[in-house]
Amino acid sequence: MGELNGPGTARNGGQEQRPIFQTTGLTKTYGSGAAAVHALRGVELEIPEGELVVLLGPSGSGKSTLLNILGGIDRASGGEAYFKGNELTAMKERALTAYRRRHVGFVFQFYNLMPSLTAAENVELVAEIAPDPMQAFDALKLVELEARADHFPAELSGGEQQRVAIARAIAKKPTVLFCDEPTGALDSETGVTVLKALQTLNEELGATTLIITHAAATGAIADRVIHFADGRIREVVKNAVKASASDISW
Repeated sequence: MGELNGPGTARNGGQEQRPIFQTTGLTKTYGSGAAAVHALRGVELEIPEGELVVLLGPSGSGKSTLLNILGGIDRASGGEAYFKGNELTAMKERALTAYRRRHVGFVFQFYNLMPSLTAAENVELVAEIAPDPMQAFDALKLVELEARADHFPAELSGGEQQRVAIARAIAKKPTVLFCDEPTGALDSETGVTVLKALQTLNEELGATTLIITHAAATGAIADRVIHFADGRIREVVKNAVKASASDISW
């Protein structure tokens, strides 16, 4: 992926530096005419590299649509989206596939583990597509599941399965990690365990991490919280001090 001429730059320590993601006038419309659904309505956004960002808003507010466009799995209807100055919205499918393979890790609400494979074997699946993956055991160790490496999904709790899914995503050493409702199917206590793993990985690996959630308390662990409503960003709040995931509940 070559460097393209994106829009403005952010300043960091007196030096010019592009944000890892930037959008200008980003729109997404599903359908047409009276039945059209406007999922995004001119979203303007900058996300600095390395941050942990929480996206809050009701269902249908545009959070997942934005994540899917930034993750290269959906196309915008209008506007522009950039990754490190490279225009995602102008890329052909082959370039988007390469972008996802080299740079993006996904974690979803439902774990999507292969039931016939052990935790370690599920993580090893990324070795087939990643150019320089980490060892499965090392990825599981980062989410404190190395002792469960030989267990099948049916032998793991929901929180453990989600942490296996996180290990699978990070084993490819992604530049960015997208998490769409990663605690949505979990109780509060188990969800906190998952958020603790994500917070630790953001700090230790430096991967820019975007988390979609309905749980407003989750915003306390973020560098910034982006509030969505009706396809627009209503507010961006920067946290001067981040809470530990262990200290929140919902």
